[in-house]
Amino acid sequence: MAPVTRLFLWLSRVPLSWMQRVGALLGWVVWWSSPSYRRHFKANVQAAGVPWSAARPAIAAIGTMLAELPWVWMRSTSQPLGNVVRWDGAEHFEAALQAGKGAIVMSPHLGCWEIGAQAIAERFGPRFGPLVALYRPARKAWLEPLVAQARTRPYLASAPTSLAGVRTLIRTLRAGGYTAILPDQVPPSGQGVWAPFFGREVYTMTLLSKLAQQTGATVVLTWCERLAPGQGFCMHMRPLNAPELKDPTCPPELAAAAVNRGVEMLVRAAPGQYLWGYARDKQPRAEG
Repeated sequence: MAPVTRLFLWLSRVPLSWMQRVGALLGWVVWWSSPSYRRHFKANVQAAGVPWSAARPAIAAIGTMLAELPWVWMRSTSQPLGNVVRWDGAEHFEAALQAGKGAIVMSPHLGCWEIGAQAIAERFGPRFGPLVALYRPARKAWLEPLVAQARTRPYLASAPTSLAGVRTLIRTLRAGGYTAILPDQVPPSGQGVWAPFFGREVYTMTLLSKLAQQTGATVVLTWCERLAPGQGFCMHMRPLNAPELKDPTCPPELAAAAVNRGVEMLVRAAPGQYLWGYARDKQPRAEG
């Protein structure tokens, strides 16, 4: 076992509430130690028009998110989440699956998105089958075993980030299954379009909108709220009623704008748990 894996395994045994408190301090340490991070964070908040008082808790939240990873990634598959996760709006997701046209979990960099997939798979997997998502191996070699372990769980299935993987998602949705997509992740060049996000043009993926348009799947706005330390999490789920995502003839720029509006809606609802330091406006990387 690699040293970093042993470290994560040891940290996973520390009570989650303790790790969350340590993580909050870590978030502030990073904030004060990096002037460039502070500038980028504040610029994103200002561009979004969000009051600083509402966004400020996100400084601690990013550290908390990192400190949660050992518990989230190394948690035993025989240890159900149970009451650790509460649910708000799960009936919308279940209704989408019962309709038989599939569902797309649209979960941005908000709250504890890492535990969100596990919670959804645990609750809905036994009845509706696995959550199938695209998976790209971690670029850092030391991180790959940890990420791979996090993805190797009951009712979680992965597909490669390739054309074959996209076809797998289409088949899954057409069969009434479900997938999860991080909509505010900047895609590689050629896999997105420029669309407005909080008043700025950002490179936005077209994958989510194309999947919805081609399959008729319901897009469900989802985010996993981190409650107070020791209080667990709350999964919020609401359908995104955007006609652009149901019309295959809709131009990709308009569909991408609809996706970004959905993300904006979630961020405005919980600015204190958004990853404001993420370079949402960066240039796309060349694939390959």
